[in-house]
Amino acid sequence: MDFNDRQYYLNRECTWLSFNQRVLRESTSKDNPLLERLRFIAISCSNLDEFFMIRVAGLKHLIESGVKHHDISGLTPQGQMDAVSRIAHEQMHDIDRCLKATLAELKEHGIRFVRPEDLDAQQDRWLTEFFEREIFPVVTPMGIDPSHPFPFLTSKSLNLAVHLKRPEDKEIRLAILPVPVSVLGRLIKVPELQHYLYLEDILSYFAERFFTGYEILETTPFRITRDADLDIREDVDDLLLEVEKSLEKRRKGAAVRLEIAKSCSKETRKTLQKELELDELDIYTIDGPLGGAFFSSFANLSGYDALRYEPFVPQPSVELAARKTKDIWKAIREKDVLVHHPYETFATVENFIRTAADDDAVLAIKQTLYRVSSKSPIISALADAARNGKQVTVLMEVKARFDEENNIIMARRLEEAGCHVIYGILGLKTHSKITMVVRREEDGIRRYCHLATGNYNGSTAKIYTDIGLMTADNEIGADGSRFFNFLSGFSDPPAWNKLIVAPLNLRETIMAEIDQEIEHAKRGERAYIAAKMNSLLDRLIIAKLYEASAAGVKIDLIVRGICVLRPGLPEVSENIHVRSIVGRFLEHSRILYCYNGGREDVFISSADWMPRNLNNRVELMIPIREQDHKNRLHAILQTYLKDNTKAYLMRSDGSYVRASCRQGMTPIGAQQTFMETALSGKTLG
Repeated sequence: MDFNDRQYYLNRECTWLSFNQRVLRESTSKDNPLLERLRFIAISCSNLDEFFMIRVAGLKHLIESGVKHHDISGLTPQGQMDAVSRIAHEQMHDIDRCLKATLAELKEHGIRFVRPEDLDAQQDRWLTEFFEREIFPVVTPMGIDPSHPFPFLTSKSLNLAVHLKRPEDKEIRLAILPVPVSVLGRLIKVPELQHYLYLEDILSYFAERFFTGYEILETTPFRITRDADLDIREDVDDLLLEVEKSLEKRRKGAAVRLEIAKSCSKETRKTLQKELELDELDIYTIDGPLGGAFFSSFANLSGYDALRYEPFVPQPSVELAARKTKDIWKAIREKDVLVHHPYETFATVENFIRTAADDDAVLAIKQTLYRVSSKSPIISALADAARNGKQVTVLMEVKARFDEENNIIMARRLEEAGCHVIYGILGLKTHSKITMVVRREEDGIRRYCHLATGNYNGSTAKIYTDIGLMTADNEIGADGSRFFNFLSGFSDPPAWNKLIVAPLNLRETIMAEIDQEIEHAKRGERAYIAAKMNSLLDRLIIAKLYEASAAGVKIDLIVRGICVLRPGLPEVSENIHVRSIVGRFLEHSRILYCYNGGREDVFISSADWMPRNLNNRVELMIPIREQDHKNRLHAILQTYLKDNTKAYLMRSDGSYVRASCRQGMTPIGAQQTFMETALSGKTLG
């Protein structure tokens, strides 16, 4: 049987949109507090923005270039665009519907979104004064005529298209009013009430103030999404300078989507479409506020804690606490330490690096950084370490999408402190997560490593689920040295003791693990694979999973987002089950478990099973050596597989159905279980 047949695969873009639909669906679940449901709507809007800026922009490039190749599911670029447009239009209508329902429920709690016309006389006087004082001086109208061409409007900016004319004149003119969201915010609060006005509605209400002598015929909010994909040349003398130039190009990318208010006239729609050079399918009519991502910050509205999740405070590392020593080096030497974020605090990792920075016995710190927060304690610790005379080497990935600018700032800050900052291997993004501390001890030099599935970002570590391992294992330490030499110099790829590295041997190792289970199944022995990841797209691995399923291997996959594998196909994937968990935290950990005749091979990794991760990125996969850690990770996977409250089960056609907790069943939510376990001071397994 040909497991590479395109009929066995789904389209990547459609499966991503399916994931975003699952995010949106959480806004309708009464299990989620009301403001959290609003946040899910905001997240789905933000996700769509990025999808259009990167994925849709990429499809447009392929179409414009005349590329006709078929994707993994057999669709041409135009076929993909047609499918994406259809689903995206439906999804944005769903967002409108969900937002209306959620805002209606907020009214019951006194939180209202009103229009200027709804205000009483006293409130109207306040609004007029506010407009004259705060808004009018900031906004500059832009008229469109032969001497004033259509202006460049930045991506995701909100604007008003204004049609106007003089009373004595029949000529209709067009002007643009930029909505100054970045300066004033999207929402303006009415004094003494939890009532809010959209800034664009205020501008529309007072539009005549900007066009003295003209009659306003129409004001229409619209929003443009532009191509944000960067084409960065790496064969240059200064990579940072090249990235900075590319960031400027991103701001001026071609329009890929126009969102426009439902009230828009045909004339305005036609004019904007022409000026932005868009197809009809690129125009999205919105019956509500445009660009709903801003509701994510509004969901933090003070005084409404009852409408949000009960606060959860990440707990100290259970394993470190059990070591009964405050000496972190002694604790790690005693035994590897496994940490589970955000249930266990990321401060454990930050303290690891801070302790190294201040420890006189530490000679060197080496670290890869992909995404870091702008106020990162890790950056401060590394800078202090360099000032303290330690050798500090940091691989800063300045090509991390949408974090390029922040990473450049951080890189220069580290260089100014005396750190040696490098930018990786030509043609590859460095997505691995590793820190190595070199320390002089009584018995000689020892290396301590932290390896993880997630970024060194204290902000996202509070909302992303990830796994980290701290170890003093000599073989991993030796591999760590080889790994950094591989990244920073001209060293050929070394022979590894334990680390598994993409693009060198990560895919091959995964395939070998699957082959191992196939052999067990053929001998009539128990054969089982459980794997968790963000995305599954690699054809070679999927075909191997199909082969394993056909041989009788039982396979459970927990895939948050993109999944082009089709489970449950007769004679192909009958033994494969796929589920997606969408909950309070963003599922981000990557774990692989293979039964291997009872010996249990368990790995954590920075890599998803996608061609870009396995071919074009530097990634790490780490074998777990301690049996209690194997047990713990297996228990974590099994908890996800038992989830009947936040899990979605994938059907063979690519659709998902929510796992049901039928009458008499005990409700199980994996994330809730992990929180309760952490609060109890215990670990699973």
